[in-house]
Amino acid sequence: MNRNIVSCGGVVIFKNRVLVLYKNQNGRHMGWVMPKGNIEQDETYKQAALREVKEESGVSARVIKYLGKTQYSFKAAPEQEIIFKTVHWYLMTTNSFYCKPQAEEFFADVGFYKQHEAYHLLKFHDERQIMRRAFAEYLNEIKKIKIKNAERTKAK
Repeated sequence: MNRNIVSCGGVVIFKNRVLVLYKNQNGRHMGWVMPKGNIEQDETYKQAALREVKEESGVSARVIKYLGKTQYSFKAAPEQEIIFKTVHWYLMTTNSFYCKPQAEEFFADVGFYKQHEAYHLLKFHDERQIMRRAFAEYLNEIKKIKIKNAERTKAK
């Protein structure tokens, strides 16, 4: 039997650092990931991504833009059902380094890391790639803001 699942997540950047969480389920090393999770009833993708970031990390973020989606599949125990998962990702920012891991979901640690540190920490290739895309978009957005500010200053 196969099943399709849609999740949403956030690549949260603050002061050129990205939010990552360490999952450790019942003493089993799970690895570093970015916040993401399933959509609840009557929720938009954006709302689900913001909620998951808040629940898993304690971070109050705001969406800058949609980044794209990643897709993967895995076998779920005990029936060895094949799960096809699509994750919709959003570039987000926040106003603070404050974060707290959600123990109920087995997150043992959370923090903001430099891009190269996060790249090496992240367990999954698709998350490393979407994080790279997010940083490129983030730097583009900062450049746009600086240009607008310079034009406003010049106009005065």
